[in-house]
Order: sequence, then structure tokens, then C-alpha cells
Amino acid sequence: MRSSQPILAAAGVLLAGYPSARAQTAAPATITVQVNKPIAPVPKNMFGLFFEDINFAADGGLYPELVKNKSFEYDDHLIGWKAIRGAAGLESYVVSGDRPISNANSHFLRLSAKTAGPDAGFVNEGFRGMGVKDGAEYTFSVYARKGAGNVSGLTVTLQDGDRTLAQGQITGLTGEWKKYAVVLKPSATAARDRLKLTLDGAGAVDLDVVSLFPKDTWLKRENGLRPDLVQLLKDMKPGFLRFPGGCIVEGMTLDNRYQWKQTIGDVASRQPMINRWNKEFKWRYTPDYYQSFGLGFFEYFQLAEDIGAEPLPILNVGMACQYNSAELAPISASAAKGPNAADAAEPTLDTFIQDALDLVEFANGPASRPWGARRVAMGHPAPFNLKMLGIGNEQWGPQYLERYEPFAKALKAKYPNIQLVSSAGPSPEGANFDLATKRMRELNAEYIDEHYYAKPEWFRQNVGRYDNYPRTGSKIFAGEYAAQSAGIANNENKNNWDCALSEAAFMTGLERNADVVSMASYAPMLAHVDAWQWTPNLIWFDNLNAYGTVNYYVQQLFSQNKGTTMLPLQLPANAKNGTDNLFASAVADDAAGELVVKLVNYSAAPRAVAVNMVGAKKLGKTGRALVMAADDLNTQNSLQEPKKLVPQEVKFAVSGPVVSYTLAPNSLTVLRIPGRK
Repeated sequence: MRSSQPILAAAGVLLAGYPSARAQTAAPATITVQVNKPIAPVPKNMFGLFFEDINFAADGGLYPELVKNKSFEYDDHLIGWKAIRGAAGLESYVVSGDRPISNANSHFLRLSAKTAGPDAGFVNEGFRGMGVKDGAEYTFSVYARKGAGNVSGLTVTLQDGDRTLAQGQITGLTGEWKKYAVVLKPSATAARDRLKLTLDGAGAVDLDVVSLFPKDTWLKRENGLRPDLVQLLKDMKPGFLRFPGGCIVEGMTLDNRYQWKQTIGDVASRQPMINRWNKEFKWRYTPDYYQSFGLGFFEYFQLAEDIGAEPLPILNVGMACQYNSAELAPISASAAKGPNAADAAEPTLDTFIQDALDLVEFANGPASRPWGARRVAMGHPAPFNLKMLGIGNEQWGPQYLERYEPFAKALKAKYPNIQLVSSAGPSPEGANFDLATKRMRELNAEYIDEHYYAKPEWFRQNVGRYDNYPRTGSKIFAGEYAAQSAGIANNENKNNWDCALSEAAFMTGLERNADVVSMASYAPMLAHVDAWQWTPNLIWFDNLNAYGTVNYYVQQLFSQNKGTTMLPLQLPANAKNGTDNLFASAVADDAAGELVVKLVNYSAAPRAVAVNMVGAKKLGKTGRALVMAADDLNTQNSLQEPKKLVPQEVKFAVSGPVVSYTLAPNSLTVLRIPGRK
């Protein structure tokens, strides 16, 4: 592990103690940057974030509710709950629908104890346990109704094994539904705590909407988000936030699709649904994986605003996941009318189009409009300033195109300034990719969403992918990408330096073609270490802690140093970018008055370079380099070593328009040189 102390170096000197400080004998490779010939602006939203509720990213992750299945509305109504059986325990328990709180909360738990005792109750396991912190405050709340008998209240306990960490009382129960709350303050930190509820007295009690929510949320909001995870997202300085996915948008069937209207309003009334990743992979079978929608579309918009990112919602286009049922919504009502009368009740494409039109009104509309009024009622009078919308996630083939066109036409007719993101399918090549790309360009789609999951070497070999793309017309959204160390959807994939460095090489190609590639995001973004379905991921966490992977810090370096203007860059002898595993891109940061050159040395040896800044004048005397380097390409960050490999700052001397620098082996280096021209 490298020292965490800042590194100070003169130009062209590789410090002793830095990884592989071996002698460099080859002549410096001259990299020419035409400072006085800017190409085009760098899109301000170029590097952003992709969120999907996979790997327990929402419930059990970003959304910090600690109680699993709090309203007993999962298909198996007692997932997450277990009865305590003891000598003086429960007489009976049942999930009932007799006079529920509301139609939205149609199930509740009815407990009955014949005699009072400390074991007459239930426990909730949380999301692979409950993470609680010493001295922090957690609000326990519940809707309760007293039945027959003399139960006077509830005892609420936080338990870590046999240890009681906090305890509180709920009293004053009546024969009508009422919400009760008590604040619990644990006496110790525990990662796998559980919640225990017991009856005080003999008799029956009905319980629903059982919640344990930390007071320490992002911006201290009620129903807020987990602050350490939001901070990691904000630290990326992302240009956009894409949500809610991903295949979540499509669903296994159309009934299982993500419907944004069901995720807003009163949190207690949002009905949960099985997660599309629930049983997708045999090696990560998770039948307890549901979506509570406590994190819904209002919260997504609010999160984007909090972290300074443009919101980019993706909506279903009338197609379920083509890897699952591939169910299609009829394009017209007449097409929906089959031999059975019930066929006409299924949603047509018009339903999906109307959902999209209503979403724009929800995000941007005034209080005088129905959906704008819903946003205002939730506490956000100002519009969310939605500018972009995705039509479908990762669909392909003629079925997608014939649904996309009327969808886009309707949106553009009512909201001509909303920019649309269209799908090129799940693969970066092939007949379906070519078909979609050709048609989207004919339709003048603003963004074509390309996805690529591949081996690390693919990313290095395809660094010039966009060099020959058309410079006009549709822009590219590199919406999902990540190097796969073992293979696509392989559970052995690692977030190692080989993958991250290869992604960095590829990203120099994105930056060199920023007039074509307007947005890019790594995927997926979040993963619980004990409850993941897919790997690799950008950020990993458990119930108490989180860390950015080496891939995260690569993304952060590009996002924080994206600059404002593209500059021409040429390797020695007009070599192709990536020749001899040297990759480079250059931008000007007009706001900072600096030149920014990104360099990837995918080599086990140091490499001397000379950056020739043609046309540069009035340069400062000291530059800064942000460096990530490791001898071992298998290097990874972890919960135990969260910053094993992170950027370190190196200062270097600038004596003229040619700056000499020695790149460390296996390194990403961002040079920031003061002065432009």
C-alpha cells in the first residue's frame, strides 16, 4: 500500500518509493496539444451516474429504512419477520385484511398473547441485518390498533445477538388505527442488529407500517437518503443522474414494470413490488428482494438536484425485458381487442405515452396543472427543470422501433424542448445495433444510448471507436459500460485496477470525441456486499460503511477534470491513440485557466513523455498531477482498505511550452498546467 502523504516531484522525475520507480531509458514520447486550435465545447453533462435498484441499491442501501417488508405487503406477507416462540410467547399470529388502514395497505399483522411475557412478539431481520451506530438516533414508528384483552402497549428493542442496544415503549393504544413513534438511541454500534417487538400485556394487537428510520439522513430530511452514499455520488461532480434503471424499467413482465406514478405521494401508501433481479441469477438467488418505492421518482429528482446533476428518467416504451417474457403492449386499442373481452383491458402504447407526458408535467408543470400540483404538494414548489427523457431502456429490434416512433412524436408535439434518449440495444455491434442506429439517425434522435460490457482488452482496443462517427446529427450516450474481468454477468468479476485502467484508456477516447459523445456513465452504481446480484459495481457498501472502487476514482478523475473545451492532441509520428499502450486526451479548463492532459500508461515500465503545448503562452511555473498507479493490476479497494488505491497529487515544474513528465507504470495521470495562451 502506498503512503497517503502528498508526493512532490520535479518535472520528469519518478519518485523513489512510488510504484516501480525503475529507470526509463527510452526517448520521451512527444505528445502535441494544439492549445490555440480548440475543437468544440466539452458537454457540461458529459460524465454522470447510472442508478438502478440492483444489488439492494435502494432498499437496504441508498434508502435507509431498516425494516424489511414494513407493511406486510410482499407476496409472502411475512418475509423479513419471525415470530418469537417461548414459554409465555404468542398464542397466535396472522396476516389479516380485516378493516385495514387503507386500500393501499390492505394487509397487517395481528398478534395475540394468552399471557404477558417478554417473548410475546415478532422480530424483523432488516436487510442482511440492521446497521445502527452508537449514540445515533433512530425513529421507530408503527400504526397500531388494540383488539380484545388488556394489552397496554409495545416494547420496542434493538438487539445485537443477546445484547440489548436500545429500548423504548409505545403506550396509549386504542381500538382505532393510530400512528405511534419513539426515538431509540443505541448504546453501541452493530452491523447486524435486529428489531424486536413484544406485547405489554395479554390480548390482541394489530400492527402495520412498521418503520425504523435513522435521523441522520442527507440534509436531515424525513424520508431522506443515506448520507455517506449520497456524499460519494456528490463527490463525483456528476453531470447527470439516470434513473430508475436499467432492466428495472422493463420488468420481467409488463405488470412488473416500473410505474413512476405508483412511487410518489404518501410513503406509507406506496405498494411494494417484487424486484426484477429477485431470481435472475442462480448463484445470487434472492427471493426476499422487493422494491418498497420509499425511494421514488420525487426522491430521485430531489437527489439529482442535491448533487448538482441533470435528471435523466428512463421510461418503459411498452416492452417487458426481452431477456425475460418479452411481453409487448399493443400499439393501438384496436390491436388490443383479441378474441377475449379481457384482452381489451391491457394497457396499450397510449398508456405508456401518457405516463411520459404526465411525468414532464410532474417535473416541470405549474401548481395549476394536476401533476404539477402533486409535486408542489410533496414539498417542491419550483420545477425540477427536466430537460431529458429516455424512451425504453435497452430494447432492440423492429418491435422497439415501431413503438419508439409514436412515443417520440407525441412527446415532441407537446414538449418540443425535451431531448430524447433512444436505445441502440444491449450490444455495441451487430444487426440490431445497426438497424437501431440507422433509424435513430434518420429520425434525428438527440441521443443514441450505446451499452458495452466486455473484457478489459476490448476497452483498450476500442479507444478509437468514435473517431470516425458522424460529427453532426445524433449524439452518443455511453449509457452503460464496465470492464468485466472474468466475463459478462460472471459472478467472479472484480473491481480491479486492470479493469479501471482499461476503462480510463477508453474514456480518453470518449473525451477526444466529446463533440460526438455527449454523456457517459459506468454501470451499475451501488452494491451491498452481502446482497449483490451483479458485479462489478462502482460503489460497494455494507450496513454501516461504504467505499469507492478503483473504478470509482477513475470516473471521479474524469468528471472532476472534464474541462470546458476540446483540444487537438497527437501522439508521436501521428501514431494512433493507444499505440504502444499509451492513451491520451486534452482539454482546456477555461474557468480555471488551465490545460488538462489525461495520460494512461498501460505498461509495466515507467514512460517518459514530453507534452508540447503549441500556442500556449504565459504558463505558470508549477503544475499539478493527479496520479493513480499500481504495480499489481489486481489491486482493489475494499471495506477493510477503502483507499488502498486513490488519486494522489504530484507537483511538477513548468519551464516552458514543453513539459517533461515520467508516467508511473500502470498509471492514469491527469496533468493540470496553469495558463492557456
